[in-house]
Amino acid sequence: MALHTELTIPDTLLNEFKTCTRLNYNGKLEIETSTGHNFSFYYRLGRIVWASGGAHPLRRWKRNITQYCPQINVDTIQLQINNQSVEHWDYQVLEALYKNEKIKREQEVQIINSTIGELLFDLTQQTSCNISSCQRNKEIILEAPVSLSSTAMSLEHIFQSWRSWTAAGLAKFSPDLAPLLKQPEQLQHIVNPAVYDNFFKLMKGKYTLRDLATKAKQDVLAISRFLLPYISRGFVELVKVDDFRLSTQPAKTPLIACIDNSPRVCWLMEQIITHHGVNFVGIHNPLKILPTLTERKPDLIFLDLNMPAINGYEICAQIQSIPSLAKTPIVILTDNDGLFNRIRTSLAGANDFITKPVVADKVMDLVHKHLHVKLPSSTVSVWEAPIAA
Repeated sequence: MALHTELTIPDTLLNEFKTCTRLNYNGKLEIETSTGHNFSFYYRLGRIVWASGGAHPLRRWKRNITQYCPQINVDTIQLQINNQSVEHWDYQVLEALYKNEKIKREQEVQIINSTIGELLFDLTQQTSCNISSCQRNKEIILEAPVSLSSTAMSLEHIFQSWRSWTAAGLAKFSPDLAPLLKQPEQLQHIVNPAVYDNFFKLMKGKYTLRDLATKAKQDVLAISRFLLPYISRGFVELVKVDDFRLSTQPAKTPLIACIDNSPRVCWLMEQIITHHGVNFVGIHNPLKILPTLTERKPDLIFLDLNMPAINGYEICAQIQSIPSLAKTPIVILTDNDGLFNRIRTSLAGANDFITKPVVADKVMDLVHKHLHVKLPSSTVSVWEAPIAA
């Protein structure tokens, strides 16, 4: 296939891509531009199977998850800063999501192709600044790749995208720049209120052109072309924005206690709670209630009314008399949801109640209601699958 490469990738770099294909290369192609940007393209059998680097690796990863895996709330995916040091960590996370049945294979392939395409586009734009180094690393091999895209076809597609980008007058603007509203008062007089509201909400220098395209479910070229007249007139400025940062602290997993003299009820509650990734402690013995709660300090307590020798309301009062537990939400477990029990639950200082037999959906609704933290019930644990460093 003939490649149209005018004003795109230099011949030396293009020849390197072609050589990797011709040699059926297995390994990583590492490229650094004179502006300090690094790009890595992973090859298997002469084909690009993954890419990493660029200005915003975490932004790009989250954006692709949002776009292609709408069933996942990307903000609940737990990524820690030590994981980012893993070679091709983003690919590893995708594989872990697939192995844990959180995403489908076709969604993974879409993200892979989008990532490769985005980085090839960025490399095309960056190479106007010249290449500082380009070397192959055979020590880094991506095992069992998901997608074996044709490198020639990928490059041809990117060259077409680049020609469209330049034809729209956007050659000097990176899609990784973020629009910032500069003259809100003047803009308000020339656009309708709905358009102005969108400008005011979104043009704060926080979202890149690519981010906005994902939010609007449009092509980045269409979004950028729409904004160009406002950029040209000075109403909007495109500014550099940092990549997202990973948390430096591991997320705390909540602990939920269930106080019930019935081992079966505690067992059932444990199955429901732990299935959603939340820690659990069950207490059957009335003598161990306060010592266990004081030691473990749960984030939420489910409390049975019919404990032997002492009823749930008295236990509730005792729990609330302990300073370290005074603000812990308490949900009463009851066999009767009558008005008297509702009133007494409120007077005892409990926060809520649930009737037996317990149902998983209702239990988790109460967990979400009373725990003001991001819960593993909707959190994707992306490091359950083995990950090689």
